[in-house]
Amino acid sequence: MLEVLRSGRLSLGPMIDRFEALVAGRVGAPYAAAVSSGTAGLHLLCRIAGLGPGDEAITSPFSFVASANCFLLEGATPVFADVDPKTLNLDPAAVEAAITERTKAIVAVDIFGRPCELDELRLLADRHRLTLIDDACEALGAEYKGAHLGSQGVSAVFAFYPNKQVATGEGGVVTTHSEDEWQLLRSLRNQGRDGMEWLAHSRLGYNYRLDDLSAALGLAQVERLDELLSGRAEVAARYADLLGEVEGVELPWPDDEEHRRSWFVYVVRLNDGFDRNEAMTALGREGIASKPYLPSIHLQPFYRETFGYEEGTCPVAEDASARSLALPFHARL
Repeated sequence: MLEVLRSGRLSLGPMIDRFEALVAGRVGAPYAAAVSSGTAGLHLLCRIAGLGPGDEAITSPFSFVASANCFLLEGATPVFADVDPKTLNLDPAAVEAAITERTKAIVAVDIFGRPCELDELRLLADRHRLTLIDDACEALGAEYKGAHLGSQGVSAVFAFYPNKQVATGEGGVVTTHSEDEWQLLRSLRNQGRDGMEWLAHSRLGYNYRLDDLSAALGLAQVERLDELLSGRAEVAARYADLLGEVEGVELPWPDDEEHRRSWFVYVVRLNDGFDRNEAMTALGREGIASKPYLPSIHLQPFYRETFGYEEGTCPVAEDASARSLALPFHARL
């Protein structure tokens, strides 16, 4: 960060290029474009996919609201497919049932850092000629079938908000396997500019740039990503040891040979009959923070009011939202 300050290049400087190259190499993608947030990255991919009014896009109801807002920003209609009751990732069968002649894209989510069923979703997308976007904002460093998320050919978005595995304050990166898409991402994030002519704008774009100070902060952390991920995994393992025999507590679904998560948060589910609010109050009396995590997107006030969603639309996600509880979690806990 001192190098950036002394250089006088606080934005659009060489540190951005270094950061992008390091992230691309770390996840196994040929190209990476740094952006101001994970939400910005998702929006740009929806823009490139050509989403617009009259189109539908399918995503998970059990995610942060940006997973659906990204295509609302282009005027497309959200469609929610329910999740698998074990992994809480999109159920490919539910996705297929939700596809209509208006469907144009699928935004898959690697919830809580656990890889989604990427191959099954890609087959669906290919068969129906849909764009598949991987919302990997919570999953930097996760592996699917022995390869890092970002290396499978699907454009992916990683985020660097303070609770993420790598934190730059705000920020994100879009990885792609298409040079043309990479160049377009770099233009769209920079007010539609092409090349270095500052006042020449080739297309409508956005101020979605990441600054060089944030890139320097991220660079130092990606260089020690294995250490950061290991610390989080140790905390998760300790939680599993302590909570594994506690009656009424359902632990996160374990990894397997095809899914190796990158621990983002530690979320348990309380069994029916246990009062989550009472548990949170009791934890609070001991100085331990906790919160429901996550509310279902389609039941957020904006989505209820705008689209008329009600309880019962996605029962598996709604059940998870009613019983989930996030516990304190970071690499040094």
